[in-house]
Amino acid sequence: LRRRPLLLLRAAAAAAATADDKDRGTLDDAESWLDAAVQDQEKKGGFDSSSFMVGILGDLHIDPRKMDDYYEGRDHWLPILERAKKAHGNAALVSLGDLGESKNCDHNPTVPSELFAGTTLCHEMAAEFLGSFGGVPYEVIGGNHDLEGIDEFKTDRENLEVFMKAHGKPTAQFCREIADKTLLVGMGSTIFREAPYTSHEVIVDQGQIDWFEQLLKDRPADDGWKIFVFTHAPPNGSGLRVLQENHVVNGCCWLNHSNEEQCKKFIELVREHRSVKAWFSGHFHLGQDYQDSITFPTIPREEGPYPNRGSCVFAQTSVMRGGTSRDGRQQSRLLRGNKDGFEICTVDHQSGGKIRLDATITYKDSGHEVGIYAHDDEAYDHDDYFKVYQPQVGDEHFYCGAETDEECPITEDEPVTMDTKIWWRLSGGRVLGVMNGMLLEYDSSTLSPLGLVLSADELLGKIVAVVDSGLDECVVVEETVGMEGAECDENYLEREQAILVHDPESGKITVVQPNEDGSYWRKIVRNKIARMKEKRREQAAVQYGVERLWLEETEAKKSIESTWGPYTSTSGNAL
Repeated sequence: LRRRPLLLLRAAAAAAATADDKDRGTLDDAESWLDAAVQDQEKKGGFDSSSFMVGILGDLHIDPRKMDDYYEGRDHWLPILERAKKAHGNAALVSLGDLGESKNCDHNPTVPSELFAGTTLCHEMAAEFLGSFGGVPYEVIGGNHDLEGIDEFKTDRENLEVFMKAHGKPTAQFCREIADKTLLVGMGSTIFREAPYTSHEVIVDQGQIDWFEQLLKDRPADDGWKIFVFTHAPPNGSGLRVLQENHVVNGCCWLNHSNEEQCKKFIELVREHRSVKAWFSGHFHLGQDYQDSITFPTIPREEGPYPNRGSCVFAQTSVMRGGTSRDGRQQSRLLRGNKDGFEICTVDHQSGGKIRLDATITYKDSGHEVGIYAHDDEAYDHDDYFKVYQPQVGDEHFYCGAETDEECPITEDEPVTMDTKIWWRLSGGRVLGVMNGMLLEYDSSTLSPLGLVLSADELLGKIVAVVDSGLDECVVVEETVGMEGAECDENYLEREQAILVHDPESGKITVVQPNEDGSYWRKIVRNKIARMKEKRREQAAVQYGVERLWLEETEAKKSIESTWGPYTSTSGNAL
């Protein structure tokens, strides 16, 4: 039987929310906020062996020249962690990875171009910092920059071993039982140099995925287990706010983004195993003032269809240092809970470490719970820039008919503008849409954005259509050896189709060809190691021009031209 999903109630309409919850839903100084939280808990029976508290730090990107924000952030956390130690003792710190700055930080005079991220020095400094939070144990998982010690280490394996050694980790993943039948579980990125596309994709290897699946099978919700998951990037299907101009375009939004089967595996496990109660991630460098920095397993009916996120709440985590924030926020997450439920809170480092309750989740039984936002969306109007439109089944922007009709004028013979917003599903299930002047592909199940198909430069002013391009039925040639007596699958629906982009001014028609795996989004952002080597070869050519051809350096640089495969530059940008 299908279990009922979590019931989401907006704070404005949530009569069940207590006065204490509402009071703690605005930023308050740490001591006052913690006093109120303790009083609230004492009214409910006090602390016990199921009580716990976790401090969650987003992307640190430590720059040894700019440590003030880190020391200040730690000072904000120390009294919070101390209160938890005294109240119940079940406290821990979790770092979501990307520990070092991906720049040269004047840390190695012998190699002035070396990036700080991923180096031995980086991990040793990060370990020292994370281990200085008042004796509270910490866990850490690798992000997309944590194996970036490309000048120091030749392989990902060597880099990973130094990462694990510095942090006292036997494996890239971790599992900590922080309270009775309550687990903190983390999985880290282990591939950088060998990444098939962009090195900044967060790739959890198959061994960790298998380990995670077995852990979920061994600790079912019906036996009382509650699991909180930590990864650098969120899984596809989380519904969290993403950056269209960065992570969507370059194909590194989600865990294992470029591997279709692995990418959807995480949300499938969440849907299957109700023991997964929350999933925390960083990666986007966005603040926690948006309501879609936290997403619940379901949403009100008037806002759209059931998104099927199992029994899991997903939460985005901001950054501690100002120079690493994309929207100006400097925040961390505080997670506190017990056998009855949990709270997700913000520690705001720009306001002296004030705390705010963001969401309260109450367990109803092992399979579903009630979640309440504790405050309205506090983002400013200009922050809509950071939000990517995500299709919803039945919304007004869906073009019906592309799955079945022989010819579909998707934009109704009107040229695409920056305001055009439309999406459609092909007969084979692939989902595409036009947003902000770009053609994007979306996941067929979760409708999350996957990547760029055509940039605005290629699409604006053009007309989009979908037409049949081949056989519209399954044909079996029985004369073919091995096909005797074969029949078409009764569920066979896919027809061969072509996506056409027509320029009404020039008359040019562009056929948008799919990739070999059937997807459409551009998987052309190349591995950082390859791009780095290319730039070094070009620099060698410049040196050759100066020393052998007696050219001025500026003249030598202008004379250099590279040639290789389908690529035209070393920028690594999909646009």
